[in-house]
Amino acid sequence: MNIDFSVRLPTDAHSVPLVRGLLRQALEHLGVPQLVIDEIVLALTEACANVVDHAADQEAYQVDVSIDDEVCRISVLDDGPGFDVDSATESDPEPTDDRGRGLMLMRALVDRLQFVQDADGRHRVTFEKELVSQPRLRLLDPR
Repeated sequence: MNIDFSVRLPTDAHSVPLVRGLLRQALEHLGVPQLVIDEIVLALTEACANVVDHAADQEAYQVDVSIDDEVCRISVLDDGPGFDVDSATESDPEPTDDRGRGLMLMRALVDRLQFVQDADGRHRVTFEKELVSQPRLRLLDPR
C-alpha cells in the first residue's frame, strides 16, 4: 500500500506537531516498526524546525511525503535564504551549545539526505528512510 500527501503549513512552531502527527499516523497505519517511525518523525521534526528557525519571515513551507512498502521519502520545501551545508558541517558543535546538532542528527537517523536549491530558487531538504527495524549503526559487537 502507498500513502502520499502534501501539506502547506504556516512557518511557525505550531505547524511542526501537526505534520509530525500526520506522518506518525500514516506510518502506524502501514504497520511500520515503532523504532523506524520514531526515527523518521524525529528527522522530520528537525527539518521543519530548521525552516521555522531560519525562514520564519516566509509565509509558509511545504512538506511532501511518499510512503511505499519499502521506503519513506520526505521533502521539506521553503522560500528561506538557505545555507551552505558544507560550511555548516565543517565543525561539530561544542558540547555546551544548545543548537547546531540538527544536521548531524538527521544524517544519523535517515538513509539518504540531500539539500538542494530548486530552479525556482526555493530550498529543499529531501530524505529517505528504509522501513525496516534493523538499526543502521552497529556500535558494539554483540558476541
